[in-house]
Amino acid sequence: MSGGAEFRRGVRLGIDWGAARVGVAACDAEGLLAYPLETVAARDQDAALARVAALADEHDPLEIVMGWPLNLDGRAGLAAQSVHEVAVRLAAVVRMPIRLVDERLSSAQVNHQRSDLDTRRRRIIVDRAAAAGILESALSYERHTGTPPGQLVDNPWTKGEA
Repeated sequence: MSGGAEFRRGVRLGIDWGAARVGVAACDAEGLLAYPLETVAARDQDAALARVAALADEHDPLEIVMGWPLNLDGRAGLAAQSVHEVAVRLAAVVRMPIRLVDERLSSAQVNHQRSDLDTRRRRIIVDRAAAAGILESALSYERHTGTPPGQLVDNPWTKGEA
């Protein structure tokens, strides 16, 4: 590790929030294995937030790592702004730290990897697999740098954290 703190032990949830579906993944307490959990319908945002909060209650994570769909040039466009707004709302519901991490191309990579499946089945698994990929990237970053990944969403439960 280069200069940062030690890797923080604890379960984390990974979230890939889309307009139609929310992919959810989790990892083990050692942060070694990220695995897909569930795909949640997102058309009713309140219901989706409630389901993600229930999964957070069930898995008791250290934090939630949420994919942030930045533009290819690294700037926050409309999709990234929308996810940030959802992250703020989610933080108020789950009362735990939420980190936004760059997710550029995560869903596209999973779609390419799972091109063997028909479109309907692929849609069902892509979002949760993308969430697992987002979480794996975040875990890898922290393991290699000793620094928590991404940008912490500002909320009352994270004041003073980096």
